Amino acid sequence: MIWAAPFLFLVISFLFSMLGMGGGQLYIPILFWMGLDFKAEAIPLGIVLSLVSSVSATLIYRKKNLIDWRIAIPFGLAMVVGAPLGTWVNYIVSTKSVIVFFSVLTILGALVMLSGWSPKKKVITPAGKLLLGIFGGVGLGFDAGLIGRGGGAMVVPLLVLFGVGPKTAAATSMFVVICSTSASLISHMVAGAHPIWWLWGSCALAVLIGGNLGARFMSGRMNPKGVRVVFGIVLMIVAVILMVRDVWMR
Repeated sequence: MIWAAPFLFLVISFLFSMLGMGGGQLYIPILFWMGLDFKAEAIPLGIVLSLVSSVSATLIYRKKNLIDWRIAIPFGLAMVVGAPLGTWVNYIVSTKSVIVFFSVLTILGALVMLSGWSPKKKVITPAGKLLLGIFGGVGLGFDAGLIGRGGGAMVVPLLVLFGVGPKTAAATSMFVVICSTSASLISHMVAGAHPIWWLWGSCALAVLIGGNLGARFMSGRMNPKGVRVVFGIVLMIVAVILMVRDVWMR
């Protein structure tokens, strides 16, 4: 089944780049279900694919002026600080514990997006954006290192909660994901990742194409409500499958 991964990830990267996410929420579980080791193989490859997809999408969003750099830069730098610590914890706790944490955070992100709630007070001051970036970045950077995700699943809901529009939140998140996945990848390679090079190369090419197409579609056609609904439904489905199949049934 592993040979089908590049074709499947082409479709997934198209969807997730529209949602401001690198795609690790689906790449990692699918690779795990296809037989790869969760920690040493699935998570590192998921990080690589999230990084490739995020770089492709960010280039598109930058041209469309959708990225809020006052949030993106401090958020991204702060996530670089938190990611190595999360990676260290990943290798000292059980695989089941990592899967549970992965699933719980995914469910929280889905609930925020599906609720449609946003505060009346918007984050509009430069100081507010800086604080949001620093404190949010450190915490979600730890999350990125621990479970191998770029953080987009939590970055987007967090930005939306603080009043950032869904499109801007999705676009800003992609730059943040680049920072977190770069730090996480280096940490996991040092910690003992097991690359399967032909699989890494073919999957990376697939998500590069899919991420570019998805970013172009979202920046020009998809409405904010659609971003929220699709984002929330996909996250919830993944979280439920992981909890039922890989935690409760084992």
